Amino acid sequence: MIGVEDLEYPTNSPSSFTTADNSLYNEFGHFVFKDPNFEHSGVNSTKKRLWKNLKQIISQERTLPWKQDDPTYSSIEAPPSFKPAKKYSDLTGVPAKYKDPQTRMLYSTSEEFSTIRNLPMDIIGGYLTLRKAAPT
Repeated sequence: MIGVEDLEYPTNSPSSFTTADNSLYNEFGHFVFKDPNFEHSGVNSTKKRLWKNLKQIISQERTLPWKQDDPTYSSIEAPPSFKPAKKYSDLTGVPAKYKDPQTRMLYSTSEEFSTIRNLPMDIIGGYLTLRKAAPT
């Protein structure tokens, strides 16, 4: 009977692989790209790191000599988002999938739709002005 040990398999042990490129190591066997004197900032540090709130950061950056076009916390302007704005129900605030074509109010369930249809026009106008979608 033939055992598993008797079969010949190509070996994939680490000893069968050799590194052809030894340029990554120096004469001590350390990687060349690693700094031997590097010490992590959190290790063996007795100094406690101070955290600054936004007010402190803004007041500190006002005292620094900035050029006119340098970005700062108070001058960063973001471009408009590519994502569409999320729509929420005018009555409940739940994410809304539907819009009533008659009143232009957003709703998420059929119960909200029936409630919207029973509301007077002045209440509907109030909801639309809150959403900044004033009726025309």
